[in-house]
Amino acid sequence: MKTNFTLKKGNVQSSKSGHYSKMFKSFLSLALFLSVFITGCRKDDFEAVEGVCPVVVSTDPMDKAVDVVLNKVISITFNTDMDSTTINSQNFSIKQGTTVIAGKIATTASAKTYTFTPTVPLLPYLVYTGTVTTAAKDVFHTSMVDEYTWTFTSIPLITVSATPAAGGTTTGAGQFAQGSITTVAAIPNTGYTFVNWTVGGTEVSTSSSYPFTVDGNSTLVANFAPIVAGQLAVILSSSPVAGGTNVGSGAYSAGTVVTVAATPNAGYTFVNWTENGAIVSTSSSYQFVISANRTLIAHYIAVPASQFALILTSNPVAGGTTSGAGSYVAGTSVTINATANTGYTFVNWTDNGTIISTSPSYTFVMSANKRLVANFTINTFTLTVISANGTVAKSINQATYNYGTLVTLTATANTGFTFTSWTGDASSIINPLTVSMTSNKTITANYTAVAPTGPAAINLGTAGDFATLTKAGISTTGITLVTGDIGVSPASSTSITGFGLIMDTNGESSHTPIVVGKVYAADYAAPTPAKMTTAVSDMETAFTAGNALITPAPIVGLYNGDISGRTLTAGLYKWSTGVLVTNQGVTLSGGPNDVWVFQIAQDLTISNSANITLLGGAQAKNIFWVVSGQATLGTNSNFSGIIFSKTLISLNTGAKVNGRLLAQTAVTLNTSTVIQP
Repeated sequence: MKTNFTLKKGNVQSSKSGHYSKMFKSFLSLALFLSVFITGCRKDDFEAVEGVCPVVVSTDPMDKAVDVVLNKVISITFNTDMDSTTINSQNFSIKQGTTVIAGKIATTASAKTYTFTPTVPLLPYLVYTGTVTTAAKDVFHTSMVDEYTWTFTSIPLITVSATPAAGGTTTGAGQFAQGSITTVAAIPNTGYTFVNWTVGGTEVSTSSSYPFTVDGNSTLVANFAPIVAGQLAVILSSSPVAGGTNVGSGAYSAGTVVTVAATPNAGYTFVNWTENGAIVSTSSSYQFVISANRTLIAHYIAVPASQFALILTSNPVAGGTTSGAGSYVAGTSVTINATANTGYTFVNWTDNGTIISTSPSYTFVMSANKRLVANFTINTFTLTVISANGTVAKSINQATYNYGTLVTLTATANTGFTFTSWTGDASSIINPLTVSMTSNKTITANYTAVAPTGPAAINLGTAGDFATLTKAGISTTGITLVTGDIGVSPASSTSITGFGLIMDTNGESSHTPIVVGKVYAADYAAPTPAKMTTAVSDMETAFTAGNALITPAPIVGLYNGDISGRTLTAGLYKWSTGVLVTNQGVTLSGGPNDVWVFQIAQDLTISNSANITLLGGAQAKNIFWVVSGQATLGTNSNFSGIIFSKTLISLNTGAKVNGRLLAQTAVTLNTSTVIQP
């Protein structure tokens, strides 16, 4: 700021009064001249000597500067030499928001420039404000007319760490300009594998080398995982770390097919994969069967400014390999090749989604940077399972399977059988069985019949054609239902009462709504009489055979005939007394081919509401109650098995039978249900 001052001379007077007038004017002019400097260079109406007012002419960092380093020494420069005593913390300050930054103010070789050194480094990516007040004065004690302020923004800070700390090491931390591209890298320690990079718990990359654009402060965590015993590690890195990203690191079981892939960053092109200095692949997508720990490096080179970059990738990365990537001079003829991995088929080459060739080998002239994709499709296969005497469940049940899909087959044997083996396109006795779908497969589940325990089943002969067969008669009251044929002999049809019989047109049988089957009697038309005589004879023979069984050795007098609440396995049981089953019931536990024979010298008594419970696949057709006395089934009882009775079989109200009633005298039913096995 400049101010001009002019002192004008008046007319010279010869008189004393004129002299006084001249002196007064001179004194007044001097007073006005001094007043200008004392008041901070305010403007006046005089023309005279030129003077300079103090102002800030520059700062470092300059106003609105960004990416200011954190250890920055801040300076201000004035247009004139300043009184250093007035450049102090009250008149020259740096603030972040409302917080005053502590620091030291110092002079330089020039009295015009002063520095401020913060006590501690600036905080990253924050706006700071510098202020010089009007109390700052020059060496003539002239104050600044106006307060001076300016702002600047500190540089962002990138922080990296490892979790767990013992998992590995990290690089790439530091101060980076806003909007710049930087790269962080992670290297796992022995016993660990790299997992991913996270920011605030969110995954940002699965590549150990991670490039990103700086957007303010960022705290990145490299996550590592311990290698489980029995697994093998794949450790990947990029050289240089800014060259590109990689995927496929981790822990794998021996024999696993592993695919690693490298993707160049802008300005780079992929060269090769190396291990221990030896080249293992020149394809950015490299597949191998892991049998030992692997440490692989993806190498990249910067593309010269005079050349074009050719980047090749595989889709999917496990689909196959490519060759021909690199940097080329314009006009160069380049041939690239794609080779499908096992289980995949090459489809085409694409450029930005546009198909440019369906041949694995493609030749073209380089005229620009290119990123070409070799596309592959996974092969699919069918799985056919054959399973007689059982069922097979597939963990993944679909018409076709992608190559390498693991399908678990679980065989379940039908009743009376047990699983033994797998044959066909699998040979194993393991169940469940895991199958890798690498081709069309047909696999057979094999079963064998379970050998029965207990005595041999009693041969019923033609008596087995009947649900109820007696010599003396069958009667019913109430609403009874019989599933299966019923018959009497030598008694006539008049001994079948309560059924409302309706003679069939052939006269050989009759029917009734309460019998799901036919009714036969000795006095019906031929050949029924002969049929009935044979059936009764077979019934009597079966009774005698059952009573005479001695193999296996019988269990005699068990529980004194009261088997209530007991569980009996298959076998031959013999009592010289009667047998009682109270409402506690009895359980028969065994396989579907196991046999129970109960030889009872006196009566069989099934109490009201007593149940015969079958477990383990036991079947009513294999349970024989050979009763020399009579058999009585109580109200609402639930009975299983075939009853041979020397005398009467009586079912009280609501009794249910899953079996047969074969009596050498009569059978009486009262609102009962009989279902032939």
